[in-house]
Amino acid sequence: MTAAQADLQIDRPSVADGAALWRMARDSKVLDLNSSYSYLLWCRDFAATSAVARDEHGEPVGFVTAYVRPDRPDTLLVWQVAVDESHRGRGLAAALLDGLVARTVTERGLTTVETTITPGNTASERLFTSFAERHGARLEREVLFETAVFPDGPHDPEVLYRIGPLSRTPSA
Repeated sequence: MTAAQADLQIDRPSVADGAALWRMARDSKVLDLNSSYSYLLWCRDFAATSAVARDEHGEPVGFVTAYVRPDRPDTLLVWQVAVDESHRGRGLAAALLDGLVARTVTERGLTTVETTITPGNTASERLFTSFAERHGARLEREVLFETAVFPDGPHDPEVLYRIGPLSRTPSA
């Protein structure tokens, strides 16, 4: 944890955080923005597999939303990672991801992390590549959804990043 992160608390989101998560996703200008309703549901139904960073006033300044894949109960799929613009460049996304994965590995025995990244999203590519390196885990990439399967017109393909196996004691 860096000095810039020392004043931050990382914990589970609550429904009261949903609006802030929606705003961070909207303001990122990179993430696909889901409805505000979906962020409220996410904070209610997937709080155990998600994380929020709070500043010294308890306000959310970053988040990771994730869920355990129903058909692969050893796999955590990371849906979105966002950090408020005022807190970027301090390693907060990595700290959120490390903290969430450490918690879910301990609580649920997970061995694998997956995420999808649109080609060209350099920040996410770096975040997950460095995560795999920090944890001494293998990183595999494959196209998950080709452009043609999206019903709403042209869309970049989504590349699946699969990281594992994870150990119970990450080397972060």
